[in-house]
Amino acid sequence: MMRFLLFVIFILLFSNNVMAEGGITLVTSSPAAGGGQEYSVTIKILLFMTALTFLPAAVMMMTSFTRVLIVLTILKQALGTQQVPSGQIIVGLSLFLSLFIMSPVLEKTYTDAVAPYIDEKISGDVAIKKAEIPIRGFMMKQTRENDLALFSGLANKGSFEKPEDVPFSILVPAFITSELKTAFQIGFLIFVPFVVIDLVVASVLMSMGMMMLSPMLISLPFKLMLFVLVDGWTLIMGTLASSFAL
Repeated sequence: MMRFLLFVIFILLFSNNVMAEGGITLVTSSPAAGGGQEYSVTIKILLFMTALTFLPAAVMMMTSFTRVLIVLTILKQALGTQQVPSGQIIVGLSLFLSLFIMSPVLEKTYTDAVAPYIDEKISGDVAIKKAEIPIRGFMMKQTRENDLALFSGLANKGSFEKPEDVPFSILVPAFITSELKTAFQIGFLIFVPFVVIDLVVASVLMSMGMMMLSPMLISLPFKLMLFVLVDGWTLIMGTLASSFAL
């Protein structure tokens, strides 16, 4: 946002000299077919570059990325491996699994909004409205009603008759709250078997009088063996992908 403000200030300071010399026109507008105004390509590119700065936040707050990342991080903690897999691998797995999960939404967004806009069949405003439909549908399916009611009450908006009436200012925090709840529920179910192994190993070591030996060191091979025998990665990835109602 600061870079955007500095860029705008720079343009405002030097635009008079540029336009006085008969150079590039900063802002041009023309009447649109359905009413309103169409702005110059320069402004559209400026707005697009500004929107890119919010892309990481949108990926984390409006897709399946948060749930996947939290579950895989909890899995790493449950296994007790400190450096394997590394943080970069966890983030990479989360990103590409999220792309797989979100692929129907992305394809519909491209077909209904992006492609017609590139072909100049619809205006930018219409493309944005069409792009909201699949994204809103995905988020509404993952959002709990009580979370939606909570933020709706905090905003004094009351209840909504249709999903289309829910503004993104309420839908996004309700969605991410629901995602955090679901991620920790899945993480709890993953953590329990490994905690049982730790308890059994610790009890055996104490009964043998080997209290100076770390139970984590002994239980790690057993946890890895259990995870490999049950084909853990396939189960985790399949469970995460199927946990999203599309």
